[in-house]
Amino acid sequence: MKLTDKQKTFLAYIYRYIEEWGRSPSFDEICAEFKFGSYNTVTTYLRVLERKGYIRLPKEKNRKRAIEVISPVETRRFECPLLGKVAAGKPIEAVEDINAIEVPPSMVGTGDHFVLQVNGDSMQEDGIVEGDFVVVRKQPTAENGETVVALINNEATIKKYYKKKDHIELRPAHAGMASIRVKEGDLRIEGRVVGVMRYYR
Repeated sequence: MKLTDKQKTFLAYIYRYIEEWGRSPSFDEICAEFKFGSYNTVTTYLRVLERKGYIRLPKEKNRKRAIEVISPVETRRFECPLLGKVAAGKPIEAVEDINAIEVPPSMVGTGDHFVLQVNGDSMQEDGIVEGDFVVVRKQPTAENGETVVALINNEATIKKYYKKKDHIELRPAHAGMASIRVKEGDLRIEGRVVGVMRYYR
């Protein structure tokens, strides 16, 4: 049975948590992640996912950390909008050529996401090469060192973000390429890169 976007995000969180910690998250952790106001909301989501065949809940009420994902979540892929290409090199014009592409749920957390195809090799030392697809979480800000998709005069580029005293540095992951330096007002962050996909032919 199909899931809503919110149910997909909820399921992806459960799966990622189990993969990382070897157990399911507590109700408190789920409430904190999704800003739920009560355990009843958590229970509702879990029962819907169980009814649709995605998880199995423990029969004993005192075993709330024993949620089981029935089938590998990667077999249930999410679709994100594919918004064209982004430069890993010089900026290229931002074009929203909207299609859809399947994305492993382990790459999709809370919030909205989109996908761009990489053009260029300036991020190759971070394992992002031409032809790859980057999964991007929409957000207007970033921390130093995070890989972002940024718009400069309506041209999109993917680089590491560093905020300096009087400018923003967009740094490539390529020893032979120079950073791009712009004033903060001349740049807009479109999102943070949270995953990379590569297809072999």
